[in-house]
Amino acid sequence: MKKIVALALGALLSLTLLAGCGQQTAGETIKIKVGASPAPHAEILEVAKEELAKKGVELEIVQFTDYVMPNTSLEDGSLDANYFQHKPYLDDFNANNGTHLVSAAAIHYEPLGLYPGKTTSLDALADGATIAVPNDTTNEARALLLLEAAGLIKVDPAAGFTATKLDITENPKNIEILEIEAAQLPRSLQDVDMAVINGNYAIDAGMKVEDALAKEEKDSDAAQTYGNIVAVREGHENDEGIVALIEALKSDAVRSFIEETYEGAVVPLF
Repeated sequence: MKKIVALALGALLSLTLLAGCGQQTAGETIKIKVGASPAPHAEILEVAKEELAKKGVELEIVQFTDYVMPNTSLEDGSLDANYFQHKPYLDDFNANNGTHLVSAAAIHYEPLGLYPGKTTSLDALADGATIAVPNDTTNEARALLLLEAAGLIKVDPAAGFTATKLDITENPKNIEILEIEAAQLPRSLQDVDMAVINGNYAIDAGMKVEDALAKEEKDSDAAQTYGNIVAVREGHENDEGIVALIEALKSDAVRSFIEETYEGAVVPLF
């Protein structure tokens, strides 16, 4: 008798669990919360939000103005994903903070550009001219490699994407490399001959990449290495909401928005 009762209770429990799962999934709107920097990431997400709504996915965009909180908020579960950084930064953040975040997809890159300051052309660059570059490790290396591509200097190839001005092996014009915090570079232009400026800060300053004297190209190693990614907690790359988010960010609507809005300062990688 006890065995029969136990079996009956077990069957009832199984039916209850199945019914509960059905109630959670049937007709339920998927909701995802994504952290992003204001420009261009949050702007791009607004377009993706419309695409997601067509598929019954509700996207909440949370804007951050720093590069730490979006990752700590993702790690603690306050966010489902974030969209503001490239993978080298994410890898460095994980190593320094013990977080477990991974890339779900690369969406776009923001080319560094060499913008004119007191000197308006590469040909007019005088001996001993000053060029400002970002002072953070990853972007300084990118800046130096861009100057190398422009024929101004040569960098020790062994240094790669960790190069600093100490790794310059040839400097025929005796260019002075001035390291400045990346966000301050647009303001520095009036005081230097040229400056290598990140795409997002150029956008914020109303600058156009077409005005750059040189820029990272889409097929460059830097563009592939520093593509801006959607980051998620490890093991959540294939969650239904994340897969839908990536599909929306790689949609024709988003591609058109990026190309028409940023005029080369943001370049899709899809």
